[in-house]
Amino acid sequence: MATRIGFIGIGNMGWPMAANLVAKGFDVAVADVDPARTAKFASEVGGRAATDAADAAKGADAVVAILPTSRQVTTVAAAVKPAMAQGTLFIDMTSGQPGATRVIAADLAAAGITMLDCPVSGGVPRAKTGELAIMAGGEDAALDRADPILKAMGTSIHRCGGIGAGQAMKALNNLVSAGGFLIGIEALIIGQQFGLDPALMVDVLNSSTGMNNSTQKKFKQFVLSRRFDSGFGLELLVKDLTIALEVGRDAGIPTPFSALCRELVASAAKALGPGEDHTAVAKLSEQLAGTTLGGGNRG
Repeated sequence: MATRIGFIGIGNMGWPMAANLVAKGFDVAVADVDPARTAKFASEVGGRAATDAADAAKGADAVVAILPTSRQVTTVAAAVKPAMAQGTLFIDMTSGQPGATRVIAADLAAAGITMLDCPVSGGVPRAKTGELAIMAGGEDAALDRADPILKAMGTSIHRCGGIGAGQAMKALNNLVSAGGFLIGIEALIIGQQFGLDPALMVDVLNSSTGMNNSTQKKFKQFVLSRRFDSGFGLELLVKDLTIALEVGRDAGIPTPFSALCRELVASAAKALGPGEDHTAVAKLSEQLAGTTLGGGNRG
């Protein structure tokens, strides 16, 4: 059983995920682009603050990475490869590009290192409770070895297929989520302009067939409250939707509605500027309609 973990990427998601590994008794060394953050983690949570990614990987049975994009994963994989022994697992939990992941996996395999792609869903709240859904890609034997590590961070582990399959599934999941969010926001705007209370509309949707993850966990919490602070960035959603469309394009599948979702989200990211939460995509729909949800506007 793998007990020594190098964990790379202590961001909004990585911090609670690594904390759950520490809590479950794993020997964790953490690394991040911000050394102060790793020191803070070691002080507040436990584990060891590594000097860099290669230092975190030394002596590890498995290296876990959760980073913004496959570009950073490529850089990290190259940095940790010399420090990893043959037989070490490299578990990429980034919502990355399946094609890029297969290239990285082939390079690591030449050094006797097995890569898995295991992106997650559930956001920061479920990362904190260790109840993430994990979409896994890779060889079954390697996934068997990784199972205790993954179960320390998630409760639903889905084996999706070969390397890259987990990331394809994650991108498609976020495509479905984005579509539900966008159509739900438009419905709330229509209803508010008609004279309906948007908070009441959310309650009705949640007891009816219009219910989805956004009606349950986003509309009241982050849009109607005007908080827009779910912890998942708008730029990252654009990235995931772009990956989903790439998977469709590679398979020769026409995706007109998916393309519209991606363009709406990308337009919101451009219009609102960097650093916005993904729930702020609602602001684009509000701007188009000339109204603000929950702001007392009535048609």
